[in-house]
Amino acid sequence: MSRTAVKPDARAKLLDAALLLIRSKGYSATTVDELCAAAGVTKGAFFHHFKSKDELAVAAAEHWSQTTGALFVTAPYHEHADPLDRLLGYVAFRKTLLQGDVPDFTCLVGTMVQEAYGTAPAIREACARSIAGHAATLEADIQAVIDARGLSPDWSAASLALHTQAVLQGAFILAKAKGGASVAADSIDHLYRYLELLLRPAQGHSTR
Repeated sequence: MSRTAVKPDARAKLLDAALLLIRSKGYSATTVDELCAAAGVTKGAFFHHFKSKDELAVAAAEHWSQTTGALFVTAPYHEHADPLDRLLGYVAFRKTLLQGDVPDFTCLVGTMVQEAYGTAPAIREACARSIAGHAATLEADIQAVIDARGLSPDWSAASLALHTQAVLQGAFILAKAKGGASVAADSIDHLYRYLELLLRPAQGHSTR
């Protein structure tokens, strides 16, 4: 018996269209009509799955987390035995993702929350869950570095994990302002050096 590929349904098509259009145009400038056109579905299909554009945005944030989460869970930095090497490998991996035009590598939830944080609490909360959830994937390695090196910092693994996301989101803003990836790459390099200086013994400092 031959197998046929499962075609994405209208909801999945709309979510994929949201990832593309919102990163390209911003949330406010993206219309329901444009989302439907990009997804190849009718407006009736849109409102069958989502009561409003805001409801789609919340679902898109969750879809973004699932999509990017699958990418990061299989990334090569997990293969390092040392937790600091895994953390630095994560940062280096983020730099390799700066490919294509600015909308291709910038963050959906970072884009949406900048526009909607004061007017759409549900979108703000969905974006916060996405960013914090991704940051949490780094906490165990940061804590392992703290424990292995006998450090007693006045900050937590959770706060440093969130700081990495603050730097990355800021790097995306700079890329948008400058119109290219090079300035974001510089910021990621600075983050790499900062983490190494903070967490690696002095004799292990790199010249990266």
